[in-house]
Amino acid sequence: MRTFFGLQGQWSQRPHPQLRLTRPRLTRPQPSGPLALAALAMAAVLLNACTIGPPHPQNTEAAKTPGTPSMADVQPAPAVAPAAQHAPAPVAANVTGYAPPAMAPALSRSRIMTAPSFVPPMQAPDTAKYETYTDNPWQQVAEQPVSTFSASVDTGSYANIRRFINRGQLPPKDAVRVEELVNYFGFDDTGPAPDARDPFKVRAQVIASPWMPERGLIRITIKGKDVAKATLPPANLVFLVDVSGSMSPQDRLPLVQSGLKLLTAQLRPQDRVSLVTYASGSQVVLPPTPGDQKDRINQAIDQLRASGGTYGEGGVRLAYAQAREGLIKDGINRVLLATDGDLNIGVTDPLILKTLVEEQRKKGISLTTLGVGDSNYNEALMKRLADVGNGSYHYLDSLQEAHKVLVNEMTSTLAVIAQDLKLQVEFNPATVQEYRLIGYELHALKREDFNNDKVDAGDIGAGHQVTALYEFIPKGAKGTVDPLRYGSEDSKDRKQGQQPASDARGTRDAGTNARMNELAWVKLRYKQPGEERSLLTELPVNRPASLPTVDSLDADARFAVAVAAWGQWLRGSSLIGDYGPTQFVKLARESRGEDRYGNRAEFARLAELSATLKQ
Repeated sequence: MRTFFGLQGQWSQRPHPQLRLTRPRLTRPQPSGPLALAALAMAAVLLNACTIGPPHPQNTEAAKTPGTPSMADVQPAPAVAPAAQHAPAPVAANVTGYAPPAMAPALSRSRIMTAPSFVPPMQAPDTAKYETYTDNPWQQVAEQPVSTFSASVDTGSYANIRRFINRGQLPPKDAVRVEELVNYFGFDDTGPAPDARDPFKVRAQVIASPWMPERGLIRITIKGKDVAKATLPPANLVFLVDVSGSMSPQDRLPLVQSGLKLLTAQLRPQDRVSLVTYASGSQVVLPPTPGDQKDRINQAIDQLRASGGTYGEGGVRLAYAQAREGLIKDGINRVLLATDGDLNIGVTDPLILKTLVEEQRKKGISLTTLGVGDSNYNEALMKRLADVGNGSYHYLDSLQEAHKVLVNEMTSTLAVIAQDLKLQVEFNPATVQEYRLIGYELHALKREDFNNDKVDAGDIGAGHQVTALYEFIPKGAKGTVDPLRYGSEDSKDRKQGQQPASDARGTRDAGTNARMNELAWVKLRYKQPGEERSLLTELPVNRPASLPTVDSLDADARFAVAVAAWGQWLRGSSLIGDYGPTQFVKLARESRGEDRYGNRAEFARLAELSATLKQ
């Protein structure tokens, strides 16, 4: 720093405060009297003004007095800066032999950098909803010989479980539905003959239970007739897409958009497509458009963006309005709902939405649901709406799954060959002691519902296959419960393997003897599309001389048993004993068959991974 000295106006370099250097005296005239006093006063003012000014930027750090706070001390910690900004100030070149004193690290605030504390990313609360249920229990044939349920072709449970396992998690217990795991896979059973009355073929197999060899399994399969895409009736489709804020992740709206474009590529000129979206409100993005205008349809799909709330009720109502506007008589009239099911605006009560869908089903418009999402996924709503809407429920965890549902299985997803399909199985108390239905807990019907054509049930699409598995305990084998001490004579006789006394006379006696070779009697009721009255189909389940082992059967039967075992094991069921991954993974690998799309090989890997996760 330079300081003004005396009246002569001479400047001199001010020494650094910590240097002990001497300055040569200036020789000047010495004023006296008032003039001297005035000069001294002026010099003092100038000296003070120079001293209180801002320090030279190169000497800021050195001029600080340790322990003395300044305004800079109360500012937020500075961001990380280049090292050159924190280096000691350079010393003037004309001062020889000077080295700046070492400064303790604690005295340099610019050198003290506190490492930022790690804040883990906020995870969205898990609000996923699944329908709660308990496994079907064992039933005593003497007390409850009849089992009734609705057919189902839903497959969403398998894809959802796959998503969990691929992320290193086991699925929630209620996300596992055994019938959907089994029905996910295609089987090579033959369909009906071209001139057959029924649009499907029913088959029953009897197998020894692999987890309890003294017990048996009955595998009932229903194979629908195949319909070529070119022969399908014209389709009136409405894509109903949730574009609320929760749909923004890559595995939600972007996945849905890609999947719908895959379906668009399959449309024919006679088909019509509308696009409706909902978020905080609902709107028609694309009015009914011919299927050969693919560029226009794809452009409408591409422009979708996620934001806002979830006004699902408004979207559903608007989609059905569009479907009614473009209704094709004797055609395919269907709404495809793609959402995570997270409703938060308007009506959110599932029962009210279910009633709305049911009303439209009676007007000839069906509903298929395509679920996406994870932590906020409302699977219970997706499945319920599809069931009441005469459609099917699917979960899209990848574009590959979207291709399977919307391309490979397009005719099955869109074209219905049998409506309101119900199954009723009556077990023969003379040959079967106990039974249990594996899966279909959410599709149980009352016995009297079977003959009531007003009761809704599942629809079967072209080429679909439905598989149902019963486990049974033959007469004379050890059961799960002790027989009753008190009961009718007929009950006692049946439990002892004897012919009931009341059957000793007449045609009933002959009928009983004829049925000793039957394990059960299977009945199916269904409606032709658009019809009000149901048709009945029946067949027996014959009693084999001995129960064939699983290894002796075809690959389809063995693979179905492996998948059913895996599903029960995932649910933590005690009904399969110690049967576990070692057994059902081996069984699955040995029964892969042709496996055109690699789905069976993938299942074996998932089963193996789930065993690792459960350890």
